Amino acid sequence: MALDDAGGPEVPEGFLPRRAGGPFLEPIGPLWRRAEEGGARFGIRIETRHCNNQRVAHGGMLATFADIALGIGGAEQAGTAGHFITISLVTDYLAPAPLGAWLECRPALLRRTSRLMFVEGRFEADGVPVLRASGVFNLPKAPA
Repeated sequence: MALDDAGGPEVPEGFLPRRAGGPFLEPIGPLWRRAEEGGARFGIRIETRHCNNQRVAHGGMLATFADIALGIGGAEQAGTAGHFITISLVTDYLAPAPLGAWLECRPALLRRTSRLMFVEGRFEADGVPVLRASGVFNLPKAPA
């Protein structure tokens, strides 16, 4: 695993830290975001604290990251400010995400209604597909 100048894991160029989710998610981060045309990419370096006994990312951690990335990415693409509520999250685990890997996704907003958004994403660990996820999210009610 490559290290940055401070001795921490290297983050790909253009990614900036992104706070998300309050106290529950603080132990998972930092989460990283890179703005791109067509929608931002989200990433995280798989560290020991994210792993199970086999030194690969725990499925619950992957689902949590998917929930965050799809929700934030979808809301950005939908042009919605404020908090979203997850209604449904479906995950398909394709392969292990090993310790030290860079996990990345560019969420895709499939459909937006006045109150819902439907978002999907393919998550890759160092370029290898490891997770496919889709979610339905309730959007904040528009101010009257």
